[in-house]
Amino acid sequence: MRVLVVGGGVSGLTTAYRLHRAGVDVTVVEADERPGGRIGAIEIGGVTVETGPDSFLARKPWAVELCKELQLPLVSPGSSGALLWTDHGLVHYLKETPFGIPGDVGDVLRWPGLTRAGRRRALRDLLIRKRKDGVEESLGGLLRRRLGDEATDRAIAPLLGGLYAGDIDRLSASATFPELIAWERSQGSLIRGSQAAKRNARDGKAAPMFVKPRDGMTAFTDALARALEGRIRTSAHVDSIARAGSTYSVTTSGGEEFQADTVIIATPPAAAATQLTNLAPTSAKELGQIRSVSTSVVVFVYGDGTAGAPGEGTGFVVPRGMAPMTAATWLSNKWPDPAFGTRAVVRCFVGADGEEDILDAPDQDIIDACARHLAAVVPLPAEPDAAAVVRWPSSMPQYDVGHTARVERIREGLPEGIFVVGNAYDGVGIPDCVHAANDIADRVLADAGAPVAGQKEQV
Repeated sequence: MRVLVVGGGVSGLTTAYRLHRAGVDVTVVEADERPGGRIGAIEIGGVTVETGPDSFLARKPWAVELCKELQLPLVSPGSSGALLWTDHGLVHYLKETPFGIPGDVGDVLRWPGLTRAGRRRALRDLLIRKRKDGVEESLGGLLRRRLGDEATDRAIAPLLGGLYAGDIDRLSASATFPELIAWERSQGSLIRGSQAAKRNARDGKAAPMFVKPRDGMTAFTDALARALEGRIRTSAHVDSIARAGSTYSVTTSGGEEFQADTVIIATPPAAAATQLTNLAPTSAKELGQIRSVSTSVVVFVYGDGTAGAPGEGTGFVVPRGMAPMTAATWLSNKWPDPAFGTRAVVRCFVGADGEEDILDAPDQDIIDACARHLAAVVPLPAEPDAAAVVRWPSSMPQYDVGHTARVERIREGLPEGIFVVGNAYDGVGIPDCVHAANDIADRVLADAGAPVAGQKEQV
């Protein structure tokens, strides 16, 4: 069996790795000059700074298990605690608040960043009847109905919406944070649901929430690529996929042609739609309906003696429209590195659904705006020693209301031997992508009557 994986990000590499381990003849074609997708790093100011995800959730085990399999030691953050941007400066989120939602009345009454009226409205969550009609709801609709507009916009949306660079009033609650729906269903209240989640978490509170490979996230994709050495073709943009008798013919823009029994498409939805237009027009049309928004990462390296300026915590999130950035991470706090010395190293995130116009500005304008706002809330210099903007066009798929049903229709419309996988379908986080890749690999092997992934037997 010959398998071609189109796309060399985390999802594509993991799928190929699983199949290769099972003895399958697999090849990965990647349009970029290097595999890894959004996981990358730059050299700036004499230090290496990650430009994509800097860690992943530990409570979802799939990425942790894969790193262990790849013999990559994991480390946890050097600090904890997120802050919230308010009209009065940065304030700490309440401790141990799952999804930013406090778990008891006293915490609601002390909810940072909210007015008294906003706190009182949030307490109505304890009295409002739970919804029973089963109609799919937006994340914003659920939060506003239970906790009110102020708590939603000022405190929760910056945290939850920021994970998707999304607009909570368009994101599907069931596709993004089904835990909140389960809280309402089982506890009748998001506040009581948070309280129950805190109780359950105490049993494993010694475990860190986030981890990453000791040598950085690039070590993760580099290890996968090494395991696939000789099986990855870079700078190979796939133009078309067509049937060729009982197999598939895949052609790149450079004229190279691949024959495969199975094709796994791990490209962004817009690219996947183009690649499937002739082969699976119904699925291609549905793929074209998955919106993706552009974002960027702005990296700052400040001078000697600035490391303590940000204070405690890992960074902050920003309510919509209050600053040019949607969030920032104090890298020198969260992931301290001897190479940083006494310098503050900061990453700002710019761009989100409805805020992409900021990215139309030149790099220097974005750098200046973010630097000014940082200096306004923490005692950092007005200008960093070094700065850079890394843009990620159409990088964040949006899980709008109806997303889960759309993904089902996409997969139902694919011909036998064609699969899609990636952060546009089953979760945007790295553990979700690894989990989905494992499942796709197992499905390919099952369809071929082969051993499960991980068993080395030629297929």
